[in-house]
Amino acid sequence: MDTVDGPDERHRRPAGVSDDTVAALGKLSEALECVERARGHLYSLHQLIGHADLMLDDAVRMFRDAGHSEIADRVADELIGRNVIAGRWTFQIVEDFDDGYHALFRDVDRSAREQLVGGRRHLYEAEMKERRRTPGRPGHEARPAGEA
Repeated sequence: MDTVDGPDERHRRPAGVSDDTVAALGKLSEALECVERARGHLYSLHQLIGHADLMLDDAVRMFRDAGHSEIADRVADELIGRNVIAGRWTFQIVEDFDDGYHALFRDVDRSAREQLVGGRRHLYEAEMKERRRTPGRPGHEARPAGEA
C-alpha cells in the first residue's frame, strides 16, 4: 500500500491481523453505530415529551378559558408531570441508558479494538475506501492534502 497516497497509520491494519478479525470489529462498530442512532432517538423522545408536557399548560388554560374546567382539571391532574414509565421521567430513562447499556457497549467496543488492533477505529471502512477509490483522481484522495 502506498504510504503517501494510502490511509494514515491509525487506519492501517496492524501486522498479523486477519480479515476475519477486521470484519468482526467492523460488525461490532456497525452495531455501536446503530446504538448511537437509537440513543439519539431516545434523546428526541426526551425532548419531545418534555415539550409536550410544557404545552399542556397552555391547553389547560385554553380549556378553562373556553369553559371546560372538567377537561382542564383532568389534563392538569392526570397528564402534567406524569411519569412516562413507572417512577421515571424521560431524563431518568436517558440517564439509565447512558450509564448502563450505552456505556457498556462503548467499553466493549473500545476494549476489543485495544486488544486486537491497538485501539484503531474504522479499519474495515478504511480498507473499503482503499478498494473503492481511484488513486490519483481528484476527490478520491486517501486523506487530506499535507497530512502524513
